[in-house]
Amino acid sequence: MRMSELSRRSGVPVATIKYYLREGLLPAGRQLSATQAEYDEQHLRRLRLVRALIGVRGLPVSTTRELLGALSEYTGDTHRLLGLVLGGIRTSDAAEQGVPEPADVDALVAELDWDVHKAAPARLALAGTLASLRTLGVPLDRHSLLPYARLAQRTAVLDLDQLRGIDDPLETAERALLLTVLLEPALMALRRMAQENESARRHAEAGD
Repeated sequence: MRMSELSRRSGVPVATIKYYLREGLLPAGRQLSATQAEYDEQHLRRLRLVRALIGVRGLPVSTTRELLGALSEYTGDTHRLLGLVLGGIRTSDAAEQGVPEPADVDALVAELDWDVHKAAPARLALAGTLASLRTLGVPLDRHSLLPYARLAQRTAVLDLDQLRGIDDPLETAERALLLTVLLEPALMALRRMAQENESARRHAEAGD
C-alpha cells in the first residue's frame, strides 16, 4: 500500500507518519522510486502500536523508540512483550529510588502465589500508596488487601481472555495496551457507581 492508504487505514495523518519515519519509530517502506515507497500489513500494525504508545499511554517519542527496540527482541515471548508494553517491565535496569517496599507487599504477593518481579513498577506503586496511607492514619495490611487482590486477579483473567486468537505480536501488544489504559477509567467509573448503589442500599433504607 502507498502512504496515503497507510494513513487512511491507520487513522494517522501522512505528516505524522513521515515524522515517525524520520524518528525511526516506523521502518522505511520498500522503495518504488525516488519519491514513492510501498508499505505492508506489518507497517500498519507497527504504526497502530506507535500511535497507542504515544497517544494512549502518553510515552514521549524517545521512550517509545527505546521500547520498540526492546520489543523487537521479545516478539516470541508474549509475557515479556506484554510486560514491556504495559509498563510491568522496565526497558532498562534503572530502579525507582526512595520508595521503600513494606513487608506487607512481599507477604501479599507470596500469599497469592503471584509471579511478579521484585522491581515491577506496579509493585513499587502499591508500596508507595500503602506508605502514604499509613502517614494519613489509614494503615492497611495484607489481610485488608487480599479481597481487592482477588478481585484484581479475576479482572486480569478477563483482560487476558480478550487477547485470545490474536497471533501477531504487534497486534497483541496494541490490543493489550488499549484494553488496559482505555478500560481503566471505565472500571473506576463502575466502582464509583457500585459504591453509590451500595450506599443507597445501606443508608437510604436505614433512613426510611
